[in-house]
Amino acid sequence: MVYLGAGPAAWASSEDDSNLHSMEACAAPSISAFKLHMHYNSGQNGAYRNIGYSVYDFDRVQPGGSDPGAYPLTYCPGGSGTGQHIKNNAASGENEHYKYWARVYYNSGYKGAQDVMAPYQHIDQFRNVYNENASFQWTSS
Repeated sequence: MVYLGAGPAAWASSEDDSNLHSMEACAAPSISAFKLHMHYNSGQNGAYRNIGYSVYDFDRVQPGGSDPGAYPLTYCPGGSGTGQHIKNNAASGENEHYKYWARVYYNSGYKGAQDVMAPYQHIDQFRNVYNENASFQWTSS
């Protein structure tokens, strides 16, 4: 099973449901089927969250696709940053996908400056979106 966002649609409820509620979101990054790992601190330290699908806005994830039911993605328990919103709080990341590139954007909607991680690449400290990150998208390059 490939966890990959399906294009530029603003919100896709089944993907948002998985990013919010799947047990993979807080499984140890080394065993999670979700291949993007966002970290609260530099060097892949502190609290983390595993993400499986593209996220249009880290603060408005919509299970069921209804706007009134939008929720922020937050860091999992364990380490500094636990429970904090991912939006504007990520210092580092890791892409463990074998095929797809991970793009973390400054603005919601996959816009603005970005940091890009090739397959199996990590960034110890984001250059362009350090603590100013709002969305994420899988791409083929």
